[in-house]
Amino acid sequence: MRHCPECGQEVNTWHRPHCSRAGRLVRPEWGWSAPQPATGRDERVIDDQLDLSGRPAGRGASRRRRSQRSDSGARPSGFVRDTITVAGRGLRSIPRDIESVVPAVVVPVFLFAVIVGSLNETTTAILPPGFDFEAFQIPVAIIFAVTGVSRATVLVLDVQSGYLDRLLMTPVRRLAILLGLMVSDFVLVVALAVLPVALGFALGVEFASGALGVLAFLGLAGLWGVAFAGFPYAVALRTGSPAAVNSAFIITLPFIFLTTAFVPEELLSGWLQEVAKYNPVTYVLEGLRSLIVVGWDTDALIKAIIATVGLGIVATTLSLLALRSRTSRG
Repeated sequence: MRHCPECGQEVNTWHRPHCSRAGRLVRPEWGWSAPQPATGRDERVIDDQLDLSGRPAGRGASRRRRSQRSDSGARPSGFVRDTITVAGRGLRSIPRDIESVVPAVVVPVFLFAVIVGSLNETTTAILPPGFDFEAFQIPVAIIFAVTGVSRATVLVLDVQSGYLDRLLMTPVRRLAILLGLMVSDFVLVVALAVLPVALGFALGVEFASGALGVLAFLGLAGLWGVAFAGFPYAVALRTGSPAAVNSAFIITLPFIFLTTAFVPEELLSGWLQEVAKYNPVTYVLEGLRSLIVVGWDTDALIKAIIATVGLGIVATTLSLLALRSRTSRG
């Protein structure tokens, strides 16, 4: 322990200058690092009370120092910035989790080839002349590609590793966490929708709505994928289990198969036709098909958007409630 050259007392981090009667604390000027005092007061607290000469600082100087520290320290960055940051992290995780994306690329193309190859002649014989079954099935391939694809697998790993708990301790907005993940999902599902569209062009399918209709087609497909992603996020936040998230694809089965995915509505019969009328995927498929076959069918597009937004509100609400429940448990 070092001693003061003036009074001979042992010197800790702070010492009374020259002798114990000086009545104020100053920094040691010997250029060495001493241990923290037992009182637990740190340098930042003392700096608020003293100027550089060791005299008590005035209120104005203390306020200036606090302002300087607040300028250099962390502060809430805003809702938009939080969303962009979370979305960027979600996009960067895609190359590291590429195996979860491969089925969304292979399965739709495989099913499209099987369905067109097996039902093309049958539907051509039943439906009016000129019916393009390949154009009819392109939206189905899109729905298979984008439904249920999300960063929920990354979120459940964050739950297990404790990263989400640490993130929730920061000033980040809770909605920005989910919205940022959904923004990355939108970019992903639009990229996944490009392949079936390119396959349709290769088979001679033409968009009656033109080039702008292709963009609207991809945008509506991406909007549907993001709307449905709330269900996997709700499962991930509620259970924190990778197995439960992987099993969440079961939710997609009634949405896709109990609809006009394979034949037009007039060929459905009995209870299946009734169920298809209340299935939001039916209206999304009609909106997508209208861009290919009809052109700009306002009525079909409005119904598709309403169905997508309605389902998105339900799914996002469930995921927010699951996030709120996890936050309250934490």
